[in-house]
Amino acid sequence: MAAHILALDQGTTSSRAIVFRKNGTPVASAQREFEQLYPSPGAVEHDPEEIWTSQFSVAKEAIKNAGLQSGDIAAIGIANQRETTILWDRHTGKPVSHAIVWQSRISAPICENLKNQGKEPVFKKKTGLVVDPYFSGTKICHLFDTIDGLRNRAEHGDILFGTVDCFLLWRLTEGQCHFTDISNASRTLLFNIHTQQWDTELLSLLNIPEAILPEVRSNSELLGMTAPRLFGTPIPVAGMAGDQQAATFGQGCFQPGNAKNTYGTGGFILLNTGAQPVPSSHGMLTTIGWKIGDDVTYCLEGSIFVAGAAVQWLRDGLGLITSSSEIESLARTVDDNGGVYFVPAFVGLGTPYWDPYARGTMIGITRDTTAGHLARATLESIAYQTRDVLAAMQRDAKGQLLELKVDGGAAANNLLMQFQSDLLNVRVLRPTVAETTALGAAYLAGLAVGFWSDLSDISQNWDLDCAFVPGDHQATCEHHYHRWEQAVERSRSWESPT
Repeated sequence: MAAHILALDQGTTSSRAIVFRKNGTPVASAQREFEQLYPSPGAVEHDPEEIWTSQFSVAKEAIKNAGLQSGDIAAIGIANQRETTILWDRHTGKPVSHAIVWQSRISAPICENLKNQGKEPVFKKKTGLVVDPYFSGTKICHLFDTIDGLRNRAEHGDILFGTVDCFLLWRLTEGQCHFTDISNASRTLLFNIHTQQWDTELLSLLNIPEAILPEVRSNSELLGMTAPRLFGTPIPVAGMAGDQQAATFGQGCFQPGNAKNTYGTGGFILLNTGAQPVPSSHGMLTTIGWKIGDDVTYCLEGSIFVAGAAVQWLRDGLGLITSSSEIESLARTVDDNGGVYFVPAFVGLGTPYWDPYARGTMIGITRDTTAGHLARATLESIAYQTRDVLAAMQRDAKGQLLELKVDGGAAANNLLMQFQSDLLNVRVLRPTVAETTALGAAYLAGLAVGFWSDLSDISQNWDLDCAFVPGDHQATCEHHYHRWEQAVERSRSWESPT
C-alpha cells in the first residue's frame, strides 16, 4: 500500500493540504489564502471558483513538496469550513453565485420570520440546532429569494446544493459524485439527526426542493476516485468531515466526556457525548460528530463566531501588527488588560447567546490605553468566549470538565493558553501536531482504506507538546470574567431586527 495520506483542509480564510505518514506526523504541506468578500454589513461571501482553484493547487503542491507522486497517496481526506453554502448548475458545474459563508448574517430576517411563526422548536427537536443565519438552510432560501428564476431551476432539477466538502468532491470527481458526509449534513437545518435522513417537513417549511440535496454518506468510506487528469492517476477520496468534527477526531476524542477547542477563525468546542444525542437547554448545539460503519457518535458543540478573526482585524483593520503571530509580544508589553474588554461580535454572537444583532464592542478605554492593552483584550476575549461555552456545555452534559485539548492557529499562543487554563481552572493540553483538522480528515480516509486498522491504532499517535496548568489567580480571573459579562450585555441587540 502507498505510505501516505493526503488531507485537504479547506478553511474559511485559506486552503491547506498536508501529507501525513502512518504515525500521524506531517511530511509536507502547502497553504494559500483567498479573498474574503464583504458586500454589506454582516454579509460574508467567497468565490467558489477560488475555493476550488486554491484547494486543488495546494493539493498538488503538497504532494510535490513531499517528493511524492499520486501513486504514493493511499487516499484523500477532506475537512471543510462548515455551513458555507454553494449552489451550482448540475449540467455545467458553474456556481450560480458567490458562496454564502457560515459567518454571514444575511439570512437573519428569514430566521426571525421562522421564529415569529413558532417554528424554532420543530427545527431544534429534529436537527439539534437553533434557527440562526449560521446554518445552511436559510442561506439557500436567501439565494432562492434574491436570484431570479433560481427556485424554478432548482425545482426542475437543474441546481445542486452542497457545503464545501460536497463541492470539492464534485470537482475532484468531475461531477461523478454528489455526496456529502453526515457531519456536514447535520449542520444544514435540513437533516434529522435522529432518523439520519433529510427531513421532508423541514424542507417544506423552508420551501427547498429535495432534488438539490446530495446523498448523505458516512465519514469514512470510499466516496469516489479523483478524475485521472487531475493528479495523473486516480486517488481514492475516502473520508470527509466538517472541520470541527475532523479536529475532534484528530484529537483522539473518542470517548464520551472528551472535549476539544479549535482556535481558528472562530472558536469551536466539541464534547463527545457518545452514541446518544444530548438535547441542550443552555444554548448548545446537538450535532453528529462522525459515523463509521453503522456507529454514530454525537457531540455537544458551542460555536464562537469570531476568535482568530479578531486578531486578523487588529492586523488588517487597525494595522497594530503586521502578522498574527506578533500579537503575543504586543500583549506582553502590558501587565494586564488595563480595564479594557473587547467583545468581537462582528457578525453577532454565537453560543450561548445566539444574538445575530449584537455588534463589536470595546469598552473601558481611557487616555492611558495602549496598543498592548487592545492586543491583550483581544486575546482575552477568545478565552472569555470559551468559558461562556464550556460553562453552558457542562450544565447540559451534567459533568465536570477535567481537561481541554486545544488546536488551531491561536493555540500556539502561550499567553492565551495560560490565561485560558487560569480562567477555566483546568489543564489545557496542546498536542505536538497542531493541524488536527487535517489530521482528522486523514485518519477518516485512512481507516476506510485500511491504512490505519482501528481507533486504538490512531490513539497511539497523539503526543503532548505542552500542558498549561492553572495558577493561583482565581479571584482575579473571576473579577475579569464578571466584567466581561457586563461588556457582553452592552454589545447585545445593537442592530435592530427591522
